[in-house]
Amino acid sequence: MGQILSDVTEVLNYQDAKKEASTKRKQILQEMSLNEAKKTNLVKKALAAQRAKYGAGGVNGANMTTGAVLKRISAETAEPFDEKRRANMEKLKAAKKTKSPNLLKMFLKHFDDLVG
Repeated sequence: MGQILSDVTEVLNYQDAKKEASTKRKQILQEMSLNEAKKTNLVKKALAAQRAKYGAGGVNGANMTTGAVLKRISAETAEPFDEKRRANMEKLKAAKKTKSPNLLKMFLKHFDDLVG
């Protein structure tokens, strides 16, 4: 009887761990979303500052390729956020690894005790 109680406890603990992992994944995804929004705002601010700097220097938009400028600024500002993204992806992988109990093996291991 004690083994059945132990097995049921293990299953219940698995359910709790599964809920906790789900909550952790949601928090990580929310953090990643906030980081992406911060990165986008930072790129927009850097691009506006770059345009103001070039405009003050007498360079107009026709002389520069905005795509190249945006790509360079995006790459410069995205570097710290890319590292955060990699770290968050590792956290997601770790949270996904919740070991589920194999009920069939548990019951077969103690089948003789249950039957006889």
